[in-house]
Amino acid sequence: MKKKAIAAGHICLDITPVFPESKKTDIGRLIQPGKLFQVGEAEINTGGAVANTGLGMKALGADVKLMGKIGRDAFGAIARGILKEYGADEGLIEVPGETTSYSVVLAPPGTDRSFLHCPGANSTFTSSDIPDEALEDVSLFHFGYPTLMPKFYENDGEELEKLYERVKRHGIAASLDLSAVDPDSEGGRADWPRILKRVLPYVDFFVPSFEELASMLMKDRYEELLLSAGGEDLTGFLQIDEDVEPLGRMCLDMGAKSVLIKCGASGLFFLSGSHMGGADSRLPLDGHKWSNLKIFIRSYRIDRVLSGTGAGDVCIAAFLTSILEGYGPKESLEHAAAAGALCCTSYDAVSAIPSLSLLRERIDAGWEQNPS
Repeated sequence: MKKKAIAAGHICLDITPVFPESKKTDIGRLIQPGKLFQVGEAEINTGGAVANTGLGMKALGADVKLMGKIGRDAFGAIARGILKEYGADEGLIEVPGETTSYSVVLAPPGTDRSFLHCPGANSTFTSSDIPDEALEDVSLFHFGYPTLMPKFYENDGEELEKLYERVKRHGIAASLDLSAVDPDSEGGRADWPRILKRVLPYVDFFVPSFEELASMLMKDRYEELLLSAGGEDLTGFLQIDEDVEPLGRMCLDMGAKSVLIKCGASGLFFLSGSHMGGADSRLPLDGHKWSNLKIFIRSYRIDRVLSGTGAGDVCIAAFLTSILEGYGPKESLEHAAAAGALCCTSYDAVSAIPSLSLLRERIDAGWEQNPS
């Protein structure tokens, strides 16, 4: 029998105008008063950690329940319809009078994505929206994007700590993902170092991106890297030993059992402490083999890039599904890097993702990785 998982947290609808591939432009040229910029039809997909990671896990073969909050409105009906196609709408919490969260994703060719985001019903999500009975017989609990959910960063993360303390009381392995946040928003002004110190002792697998984590814990170095990148993807300027590993060590010192840092097109960095055994109570995981590790996995080559939206979430979907299936650290990280690469070949997060076994076959057949 498959181990059961929950993917909970932020859910939204992603509206992505399709730009002609011949029209390479920067975001600044698009958003100008009085200017009309013609695009193609819009891709409309569910987004956020619940949809991207949850549906990614489902596509890869996991037994996962998706738990997110939507409004009883037109966007909510679309979101529910999309999840229903995957048989994944059962855990949705629908609230009359609230707005379903949505993002307008601007992803012109040759330019990193920008988002216009409405948080909607995610703003009222609390730990009580996940009842105790939902946690019964669950082996892995994943929560994504508290950075965009006010109830979880207010009061220095009191509600987030409450949720994770309850999850661990049920003997469940726990993972946590973050998201980019507007530094001028309430979420951006929250005391994230303090919040993480409260929550990470309950987290077995902490899975943020470098940009998200560095902007919270190493602001000066993050600003230096942004200047060095000069508007390009800063992950291409990272030094693993100087930039990425110190961040991971900080997270272990705060109490996380392990940390997987997504480094964009460069790859994935994984670091674990000496106490991974606590994650194996309900998982087919050898705590000894997962402890005291430092691994960097390079990204895989792909023929085209249509959109990076959801790639980090799908990375995590493959990583967590691999753990549920009993794979070891290196194979789980290879699956994560491979799934993230394939995600970039489509506009939505999951349509390009095969089963975990097919992903493994492609890797074993010699799928070429990008240079270090």
